[in-house]
Amino acid sequence: MTSGNAHHDLLLLAADRKSAEVTDWGGRILWIGICLVFVLGIYLLMWRAWKKRGQRQAALPELHTVPESGAAPLLPPLVGRYFGSTTAGDWLDRVVAHGLGTRSPVELTLRADGLVVERPAATDFFVPAAALTGVRHEKGIAGKVLPEGGLLVITWTLGDTTLDSGFRGDHPDDHDAWIETITRLIAGDPPATAGAAVMNHQEGSVT
Repeated sequence: MTSGNAHHDLLLLAADRKSAEVTDWGGRILWIGICLVFVLGIYLLMWRAWKKRGQRQAALPELHTVPESGAAPLLPPLVGRYFGSTTAGDWLDRVVAHGLGTRSPVELTLRADGLVVERPAATDFFVPAAALTGVRHEKGIAGKVLPEGGLLVITWTLGDTTLDSGFRGDHPDDHDAWIETITRLIAGDPPATAGAAVMNHQEGSVT
């Protein structure tokens, strides 16, 4: 009799465990569903905020297209990444109009007539030399933070709006030469060729 009761108890225990396992799976599925809805909700809010920001910035003029021909490069191209643009002086006020909010690989070419920005994942654009107003090292832009001085930030005007655009070269040591050359270009005294710019930078480093 005792053996029969023990066997009966074991069967009940096994059934309880099986029932518990089924209940646990149901709970897991429920929590996964809740998490997915939560994540999708966050992305929806972010998308709506992005759209509203773009609508507010719709008054920005169209970007300049890259001229088919232009002056010779003042520096070797800077290959790296574009991290976004903001209104000048406010590293969190991200500009998304005309694709300026899209982070992407980039190749920069600086010429006497302006800056060529080529982005495989977004629209290319051109900044005329007259629109360039400043350049500096920076550590963050558009909510992205990098090591101190890890960003090359170029300040320029688009219509009546002054923007900061952040770039990081694959070789950040090249940023110094870009800052020096853009500063000279803004001052109206650019080097004649890419080779001259590199030579001037190396001579300055030696001294």
